[in-house]
Amino acid sequence: MAIPASAMSEPSGGARTALQRFGGFLAGMVMPNIGAFIAWGLITAFFIPSGWLPNPKLAQLVNPFVNFLIPLLIGYTGGKLVHGERGGVVGAIATAGVAVGSSVPMFIGAMILGPLAGYLMKTFDRAVKDRIPAGFEMLVNTFSAGILGGILAILAFLVVEPAMTAVSAALGAAAQWITSIHLLPLIAIFIEPGKILFLNNAINHGVLDPLGLQQAKETGKSIFFLLETDPGPGLGVLLAYWLFGRGNARLSAPGAILIQFFGGIHEIYFPYVLMKPILVLAVIAGGIAGDATFMWTGAGLVATASPGSIIAEIMMSPRGGLLPVLFGIFVAAAVSFMISSLLLRTGQGAEGNLDEAKERVRGMKLQSKGLTASAQAESVTEAADHAIASAERAIGQQPTDTLTELPNHVVFACEAGMGSSAMGASILKKRLQAGGFKMEVTHVPVNQIPPDATVVFTQQSLAGRARQVAPHAKIYVVDNFLDKATYDAFVEDLKRISE
Repeated sequence: MAIPASAMSEPSGGARTALQRFGGFLAGMVMPNIGAFIAWGLITAFFIPSGWLPNPKLAQLVNPFVNFLIPLLIGYTGGKLVHGERGGVVGAIATAGVAVGSSVPMFIGAMILGPLAGYLMKTFDRAVKDRIPAGFEMLVNTFSAGILGGILAILAFLVVEPAMTAVSAALGAAAQWITSIHLLPLIAIFIEPGKILFLNNAINHGVLDPLGLQQAKETGKSIFFLLETDPGPGLGVLLAYWLFGRGNARLSAPGAILIQFFGGIHEIYFPYVLMKPILVLAVIAGGIAGDATFMWTGAGLVATASPGSIIAEIMMSPRGGLLPVLFGIFVAAAVSFMISSLLLRTGQGAEGNLDEAKERVRGMKLQSKGLTASAQAESVTEAADHAIASAERAIGQQPTDTLTELPNHVVFACEAGMGSSAMGASILKKRLQAGGFKMEVTHVPVNQIPPDATVVFTQQSLAGRARQVAPHAKIYVVDNFLDKATYDAFVEDLKRISE
C-alpha cells in the first residue's frame, strides 16, 4: 500500500485525501464493531480445544460469531453510514445472503453489500419522496425495504457469495505464499509510512483484519493481526526522544509512551516522526525486525488487538503464544530505538518548542533529502518528506477565521472517532474546566461531524475533510495531542468572547 509522494502535497485534496476518505469509510464499518471482534477472540482463545479453558459446548459459539454475527454487524453499519437505520437494516439483509452457505468469513462481502444496499435504499427513498399517498407511508417504507433487501439477499447468495469466496481464497493463498517465501516482514516498508500518514485504520481494518480472521479461523491465530498493531516501532521512537530529544519533545515523550504503549493510540507518535522525517527509517526497520521475529517464532493473535495496546496484544495472545508476541514487540522496539537514537544524536535533533518547529522542520526536510539508502527506503522517506508539508502547516498554525460567540458544543474528530479523538476530547474537557467553561465535548469520526458544528478540533491531515463536512465551523488543528497550546488558544478565544 505505497502512497505516491505526489499525492501527499495537499491533505485537503487529491489522491491522498480520496484514499484517506475511502479508508476512513472502511474503518467506519469495522471500528464500531470492534467489541464483537474482541468477544469472538476471547471466546476463541479460551474455549477452543487448544485454548486456555477448553470447552466443547462454548466453543460452538466461535463459528456463528465469525461467519454470521460479525459480517451482519459490518453490513448493518455500512448501510447505516450511507442511509441511517433503513440503510442499515437493508445492508444486514443483503449481507445475510452472502454469509449463508459460505465456508469463509464474508467480511469483504459485507463491506461491499452493506454500503451498496444503503445506497440503493437511499436512491429509492429519494425517488418516491413526496409521491406517496397520505396514509400509505408505512406500507411503502416497510415493503420497499423488505423487497429490496430480499432481492439483494438472493443476488448475494447466488452471485456475490461465490465470487467473494473465490476472492477470499485468492487473498488467503497470496498471503500464505508471501509468508512461505519469507517476504512478509517487508510489508513494513508500506505499513509503517502508511500509519504515519494517518492511513493506519484503513490498513488494519480494511486489509489486514479480513486476512487475519480467515487465517485465525483455520489455524487459531494469525500474524496479520500483529503487523499494524505492533506498538514496538513507535515505542522505540518515543524512548529515543525521551533520552536524546530536546525541549518539549523530550518532556512530552514519557506521557506519549504511556498513551501509545499502554493506551494503544499510535497516532500520538506520528508527529514525533514528522518533525524529523528521516525517523521513518527507524520505524520501518523496527517493523521489519518485529515482523521477522513474529514469523520466525510463529507468533500470532486470535483476533485483532484494537487499540494496539500492549494490554490488548497480551489479551489476544493464544495459549502458549504470549512469549513470541512479546519477544517480537521487544525486538521491534529495540531496533527502532537504536536507529532513532543514532539519528537524533548524530543529527540536528527535533526542536522541543513546537511553536518554533516550523522552520526547524523545513531544515530537517532539506537534510533528509540528502540521505542515501536502498531504493525502497528512499521512496518511503520521500513520502514522509512530502508529508512534512502537512506537518509544517499543523505546527504553530492558528486558524485564520475568528470565533465570535460561545459554542455550546465542541466536536473532536479523528479517522474513526474512537482513539485519538477520545483522548483529545478528554484533555480538552479538563482545559475547559480549568478555564471555567462548561460545554459539551464529543468525539466522532471525521465523516460524521454534525454539519452545523461551530467548533471542530482535528488533525491537519483531516482538516480538509472536516471543512467539507462542516463548512461553517472554526477548525482548530491539533496533531500533538499532549501539546496543550491549541487547547489553551481555544480557551483564550472563549475568554475574549466572554469579556
